[in-house]
Amino acid sequence: MYNLHMATIAIIAANFLVSVKGFNDRAFFERYKFSIGAVNGGQRERTVTSGFLHVDFSHLLFNMITLFFFANVVITWFGPSKFVIMYFISLLAGSLLALFFHKDEPYYSAVGASGAVTGILYAAILLQPDMRLGIMFIPIPLPAYVLGIGYLLYSIYGMKSRIGNIGHSAHFGGAIGGYVTTLIFKPSLLATDTLMVILLAVPIIILFVLEKAGKL
Repeated sequence: MYNLHMATIAIIAANFLVSVKGFNDRAFFERYKFSIGAVNGGQRERTVTSGFLHVDFSHLLFNMITLFFFANVVITWFGPSKFVIMYFISLLAGSLLALFFHKDEPYYSAVGASGAVTGILYAAILLQPDMRLGIMFIPIPLPAYVLGIGYLLYSIYGMKSRIGNIGHSAHFGGAIGGYVTTLIFKPSLLATDTLMVILLAVPIIILFVLEKAGKL
């Protein structure tokens, strides 16, 4: 049986309880979702509270199942306290990047743990890049770093093209949070896994080059 740590259980439980409250209480959902206008108006707590709200059960389950599979990688390397710190840093980083890219869109809003979960996923990939991960429509599992880089490149495309009702910027910001926090917690990776550190930084560099060039 998969050994789920209490820290992971606590985060999943918090997401479940807050999301269910939001499902059944529209006023609560509207008050605590991420909203550019409200955050700029001073309600900065939304940058965190929105990460525990979800649109529906399928949205909630997808995020929590992803967390379920990758949380233990981070906990094994860093312990539960640093895992929780990384989760919240990634959550906040996702909200801040969304705020940066949508600052002139007062009606932009978002919810979901995707930023935080993507941060944990990207951290797990940096720590164990040779993991094999499967993806729908691709029958052969691929190295984790290939999927990680590909996902962020897709997120850049999604941010540029506004594909679907998906918070691509929050996902990308969460990945940056997980990446940076991993290197802060384990700076030796810069020496022992230099190539992987560089490869996983490539999409991040591309994002900011495109933003600086006005392409996003």
